[in-house]
Amino acid sequence: MSIGYGIVGCGMMGREHIRNIALLPDAHVAAIFEPDSEMLAAALALAPDARPAASVADLLAMDELDCVLIASPNHRHLAQLEEIAELRPLPVLVEKPLFTDAADEKRIAVLQARLPLVWVAMEYRYMPPVAAFLEQAGDATGGIRMLTLREHRFPFLSKVGDWNRFNRNTGGTFVEKCCHFFDLMRLILKSDPVRVTASAGQAVNHLDERYDGETPDILDHGYVLIDFASGARAMLELCMFAEGSRYQEELCAVGSNGKIECLVPGPGRFWPAHLGPAPVPQLIVSPRNPPGPQVLEIPVDPPLLAAGDHNGSTYFEHARFVAAVRGQGKVEVTLQDGCWAAIMGLSAQRSAREGRTIHLAGEFALPT
Repeated sequence: MSIGYGIVGCGMMGREHIRNIALLPDAHVAAIFEPDSEMLAAALALAPDARPAASVADLLAMDELDCVLIASPNHRHLAQLEEIAELRPLPVLVEKPLFTDAADEKRIAVLQARLPLVWVAMEYRYMPPVAAFLEQAGDATGGIRMLTLREHRFPFLSKVGDWNRFNRNTGGTFVEKCCHFFDLMRLILKSDPVRVTASAGQAVNHLDERYDGETPDILDHGYVLIDFASGARAMLELCMFAEGSRYQEELCAVGSNGKIECLVPGPGRFWPAHLGPAPVPQLIVSPRNPPGPQVLEIPVDPPLLAAGDHNGSTYFEHARFVAAVRGQGKVEVTLQDGCWAAIMGLSAQRSAREGRTIHLAGEFALPT
């Protein structure tokens, strides 16, 4: 039996999900709720057999649904999860961030009890070069003591109504953009954070834009330092006016035995044609003894690259999610994982805003 998805939200990311679901042999898009008529038409062009829905409630009333994907604007995620829990608690794949306000954290425990299966979409885990980094980092380093994640990329894209221009809708850049990286930090280090210190600002992007007289308030660059319970340290470096870079994401872990790096290019559609073929992802292992880097290219299948902007990861994520819906696999990114990523992002936002270190145990009821 093919698993029928109900899609909530079909902007850029929602349509990437639809293209990748179409590549799965055992899943299909059964229904779509998208209030913007232009986005709905674009989504139905990708999934012509899907039924349009007038609301989340209308979508949930359709018998052909086996699961739901939420890819709506950030500030809608939590309320839509609660609506699903109330009306029809189907398995859900919900885009990050799980929530956008520190006060929302207390609502997660209720969802945990009422929804049988929730998977928080963290595509970066499933990029083939990042997956290889995750698999080899422990042995290559002999135990990670320092972890650096760097993203040098293009500014925020324009979305419906440009909802992503304001912190009140996104949770802030460190929540909207960086949940993936904070999730990776916990996954790589196998430890939870205890302190967050950030320095950030808005220096270049969106300063000449106005929305009902308001100037966007989202950060476009910054650093975040995080201390973990294990004693390991991690740093995030973000710059959103560096689209001229050869690689968009760079991961680096160092331990007593050596160093491992991962280099990931950005979306192929943004690579300048005059430069020839887009870069291929790389994994670089640099042992201390004998010294010398070992470079491995990790290409991604062209059909997967063409289906989205995340190096094939959305396809692999859906394949695992469908297995979990069928009872043939486990949830790999839990509500607790999503909660931690949001807390780390919100803490970075607060640290940058208030100029102080955030001690997480004193600020949040931390997930267990």
